[in-house]
Formats: sequence, structure tokens, C-alpha cells
Amino acid sequence: MALRHFLLVFLVVTLWAFNNIVVKWGLGEIPPLFLTLMRFVVVALILVPFTRVTREQLRYLLPLAFTFGFMHFSLLFLGLKYTDAGTGAIVVQLGTPFAMVLAMVFLQEKLSLVQMLGIAVSLTGVVVLAGSPTIPSWWVLCLLLCSAAGWAISNLIVKKSSGIKPLAMTGWLSLLAIPIVGFSSLVMESGQLTSLVHASWRGWLAIIYSAVCSSVVAYSIWYGLLRTYNVNLIMPWSLLTPVLSVIMGVLFQGDSMNVFKICGSLLVVLGTAIAVINLRNLRMHARLPRLKRMR
Repeated sequence: MALRHFLLVFLVVTLWAFNNIVVKWGLGEIPPLFLTLMRFVVVALILVPFTRVTREQLRYLLPLAFTFGFMHFSLLFLGLKYTDAGTGAIVVQLGTPFAMVLAMVFLQEKLSLVQMLGIAVSLTGVVVLAGSPTIPSWWVLCLLLCSAAGWAISNLIVKKSSGIKPLAMTGWLSLLAIPIVGFSSLVMESGQLTSLVHASWRGWLAIIYSAVCSSVVAYSIWYGLLRTYNVNLIMPWSLLTPVLSVIMGVLFQGDSMNVFKICGSLLVVLGTAIAVINLRNLRMHARLPRLKRMR
């Protein structure tokens, strides 16, 4: 991988990791569902005027508005309200092994014994994390697990979708999620507009950063890299996101560390790595430059 591409990969995972910190700041001033709503409003305003989708593609975008817009993002923001950024990022990382299991059940994709071992290890990490005082109650853990499940289900829908361009998908998904998240905020929260008017730079940073840096910029770079390199070479780098989130949580928010959090985090990341990294393909990619030099 070229040095500039490596730096771009690291930039993307850093943007995603810092997003958890920024969102945590925003949740101190703005209700979680309303914060999610404002994020989607900004993304839709930026992308929808410049992208188009067909009526056929709406068949996929409508369920994605619920699974990705509401289940993943809304429940993630809601869960982050009650736990620290690092713990939230670690639990939601389970979306990757969840997606692999769902693909096996519904798409008849096969899982190797090594992949199943990795999934088991990552689930063991969640059991360990459940004992951490950073997760104050079982229902907070359930919110984050449902968020991970929403991300996993969304991946299956995206795989079935008919060639929707990434930025078009992001923009229109955000637009279609606005009524769902808006209604949820209206029913479950209060004082939304007041919180927005009186929000400090932290609240507004959470909205703008989450919409522009984490969604539009980071995903644009990520999809560009996926067009250049094999998926098996790029995807494992996303495992750095929860690790960086934990480190940033300690540095920027003074988050505590304990045995449950350390061991649980290591198990989740290790298990996910075992499940998703195709060592055979990585070895093959490593040999290619040598073969070219020999020629």
C-alpha cells in the first residue's frame, strides 16, 4: 500500500474514532434522538441536491432508513448517553461478526471454523464487558447490541441493493430517516429546540462533525480506497476505530480503565480480527510485489 493511502486509511479510522468523543460531548447538551435527527438533516442538505436515486432503489433505501438510520445511529447515540465513548465503540464493533452470522443464515454464505472461533471470542468479550462499571445497566448494553445488529442488517440490505452510489445512499438514507427519527424524538424527548438554541460549541461541533467529517468526508475516502485495494486488505484497518476511541476517551474525557473494560475490549477486537482477516489473501497480496520485482 502506498504511503499516502496508508495515511488516508489512518485518517479515516481516526475521524470515526473521534466522532464517538464528539458525539459524547454533544450528548451533554442535546437529547440523543434529536442530535441524531440534526445529523441526518445536515447530511441530507449536503448530499441530496447533488445525487439521484431510482424508484427501484427506494425499495432498499426505505428499510435502510430504519435499520441504519434508526436502529444503528439512534440507538448508538442513545447508548452513548449512558456509557463512555470507548465502551460504546467496542460493543458496536460486534456489528461485523453479527453481519457474518446473518449472511450465513440468510445468504447461505459459509463460515470457516476459524471465523466461527473469532465470533465466539468476540461474544465472550461482550460478556466480560457486561461486568464493567462503565455499562451501568443491562438495558444500556442491549441498546448498543441492537445498534450493532442494525449495522449488520444494513450490510445485508446494501449487498442486495442495485448499484446505489455510496454518497447517494448516504444522502437519501439520511433524508428518509428524518421522519422516523424525528417522530421518535418528538414522542420520547422534550426541550429539543431549547437545547439547540442554548447549545455551546460542543453541541454544534457534534452535529457538524458527525455529519460532515464522519459521514461525508470519511466515507468518501473509504469507498475510494475500497475501489483501489482488495476489501480483505482494507477492512481490517477499521478494527483500529474502537481501539482509538478507548484511547481518545481516556485522553480527552478522562474515561476510566478497569480489568473488565481492558479484557473485554481486547477479546472483542481480537475475535473480530480473527473472524474478518483473511490471512491467505493477505499473504497473497504480500507476495505480489515480490513477484513483480522478480520479473
